[in-house]
Amino acid sequence: MATALMLGAYAAIGLLIIIFVMAMINLTKTDEGQPTRSNQLMRARVIVQAVIVALLVLLGIVVGSINLF
Repeated sequence: MATALMLGAYAAIGLLIIIFVMAMINLTKTDEGQPTRSNQLMRARVIVQAVIVALLVLLGIVVGSINLF
C-alpha cells in the first residue's frame, strides 16, 4: 500500500511540474486565450497540489508516522 501511495505521489508531482512548465510557457503568449488558459492551469495546479497533500497524508498514516488514535 505504501509503495502504491508513493508512486501516486511521484506521478502527481510529475504532473504538477508539467502544469507549471505549461503555465510558464503560457505567460510568454500574447493571444486572446492567454488569460483563460492561465486561469485553467492555475485551477489544475491547485487541484493537483491538493491531491499530493492528500496522498502524502495517507502515506504518513499507512507507514505509521501519523497516529490518529
